[in-house]
Amino acid sequence: MKQDYGWGKFLSERDQQHDKLWGKTELSGFGEKPALLLIDMYYSVVGLERQPIFESMKTWPGSMGLEGWAAIDMTVPLLEAAREYGIPVIHIKGLQSGIKPWIHRKRGPSKLSAEMQQRGSEIVDELKPVAGEVVIEKTAPSAFQGTPLSFHLTALGIDTLICCGESTSGCVRASVVDGATHRYRMGVVSECVYDRTEASHFMNLYDMHQKYADVVTRDMAIDYLRSTVSDTSSEPMRKSA
Repeated sequence: MKQDYGWGKFLSERDQQHDKLWGKTELSGFGEKPALLLIDMYYSVVGLERQPIFESMKTWPGSMGLEGWAAIDMTVPLLEAAREYGIPVIHIKGLQSGIKPWIHRKRGPSKLSAEMQQRGSEIVDELKPVAGEVVIEKTAPSAFQGTPLSFHLTALGIDTLICCGESTSGCVRASVVDGATHRYRMGVVSECVYDRTEASHFMNLYDMHQKYADVVTRDMAIDYLRSTVSDTSSEPMRKSA
């Protein structure tokens, strides 16, 4: 049965018809050597307290509120599974230089104290890196641009990236497109990515699924990770190169 990821309500009648004629009908499949990529899971995008988005935005203007926290909570078991199965985990976060050259929207200086800004740049405790997990800082939306990520993946022999984080329409999408361009098999975990606006979230999930990645549920992702360290393959999740 076709998985319902929630984007259907954002498709017009024309788009729904086009999807029936030309939409993706089966997963492309993943490879044999995955890594888990956690993108921008820090406090400034959810806030230090669990509050609805508009309340959280009063302190943290870029916050995604409870939807972000829900995605983080859903990511915890996936991260635990990756660690249990010995899957490499890579944390991606923005370089906190105060300069965001890819943002063309004018914003005033942050009203947060230096201490609060520093706290906001920290990866949330629920997903905090442990010894042996790489943390890469980036200066662009994509985890690949200007970073050593590709070199690290090559050294590990990685062929598949399972992606979580934020925002679905921004840094996640940019990383997925670049990953596909680099010929990695890309996966996006539907419950573990989040955005500031629902329409952007669901339409970018749909678009990535059609073009650059397989969008999968968290349980599907865990099953796939498990299959890479066992004798049983998880079809159609795994496809040979």
